[in-house]
Amino acid sequence: MKIICIGRNYVAHAHELNNEIPDEPVFFMKPDSSLLRNNDPFYIPDWTKDVHHEIELVIKINRLGKNIEKQFAHRYFDEIGLGIDFTARDVQNKLKEKGLPWEKAKAFDQAAVLSNVFLDKTIFPDQQNIAFKLKINENIVQNGNSELMIFSFEEIISHVSKYVTLKIGDLIYTGTPAGVGPVKIGDRLEGFLEDKKLLDFMIK
Repeated sequence: MKIICIGRNYVAHAHELNNEIPDEPVFFMKPDSSLLRNNDPFYIPDWTKDVHHEIELVIKINRLGKNIEKQFAHRYFDEIGLGIDFTARDVQNKLKEKGLPWEKAKAFDQAAVLSNVFLDKTIFPDQQNIAFKLKINENIVQNGNSELMIFSFEEIISHVSKYVTLKIGDLIYTGTPAGVGPVKIGDRLEGFLEDKKLLDFMIK
């Protein structure tokens, strides 16, 4: 099982981090040891002072695929869940300044929060209009919608599969909207997919 993460897939988020708007999907990987499930608490590592939340729609691959054409990409996932891509922003910025890979800042243990529940995609009448949000201590900090994605689910699947064979159970984190920011010990994070709460955990 692979965790594939899409970066800079919302214009406003790219702007808030002073990044260029990509002309094709940007992706990176996380190991399965990054997964944090069951609404277990997230423990801030002692080697970072600035961990940011990035809530994302997550699609789960349901069949083997390579070089998938966009027109057929919808066949390769049936379910949509919710995740948080935690990022050690201070570490990432130092790596970016040196032109180095981001793995230290993105692929560390527990850095990929995942909802236990995935929803059948057929319950969404329009997959280009799926709302999701993140609350911290009952305040909305990120409010996203799939209509704001630069690259659709199908475009992402098609692009990634050119380079990486997709397998059953692979997870694709499809990018985060604007509003990313730091978390601190004692914060309570709640993630909602439409009106359904799928995430509810503490920062420790």
